[in-house]
Amino acid sequence: MKKFIIAVILTIVSFHITQAQRMLSGQKGLEIGGGLLSKSIKRDYFYNITLSVHTKGGSYWIWRAEYNHQFSDYRGLQIPLETYTGEIGYSIKLLSNPRKNLALNGGLTAVAGYEMINKGDSLLFDGAKILSQDNFIYGAGFDLSLETYISDRIVFLLHGRSKLIWGTDLKLFRPSAGIGLRFNF
Repeated sequence: MKKFIIAVILTIVSFHITQAQRMLSGQKGLEIGGGLLSKSIKRDYFYNITLSVHTKGGSYWIWRAEYNHQFSDYRGLQIPLETYTGEIGYSIKLLSNPRKNLALNGGLTAVAGYEMINKGDSLLFDGAKILSQDNFIYGAGFDLSLETYISDRIVFLLHGRSKLIWGTDLKLFRPSAGIGLRFNF
């Protein structure tokens, strides 16, 4: 019985002492996320999918595809504004605790994509014409994320992001906030 108790205690202690190796160079992750573009939950939102590849020191490369959906009001009509973007960038670990289960990262990305206004239809119900056009867009993005490991392979993220977009007839500065789950493999 003593041997069994000692074995159980050693097993528990070894699980507590052993730490997973996180943020290893070459480790890949697939992130699924979403969030808000404004205070309106039902109207203005985004979804994204991100591939990340860790480098030395907890930093990582980012490849992201994103869909944004928002509405603009016109005489009681909701005009849909949709944006499809791709981003490539690099995120640097700013802060982390010694066990690497909580980290604050900041990243810069290059953004390119396409925006559609009213699904490409320039005429409205009352005969008014939308002067803004569908456009190819480009720009830069900044991402600040708080990341915490739920398990060795699952990471929960809180994002605060902003984009500067050129080639658009809409807003130049586009902030957003969201959450995500990353699955490391």
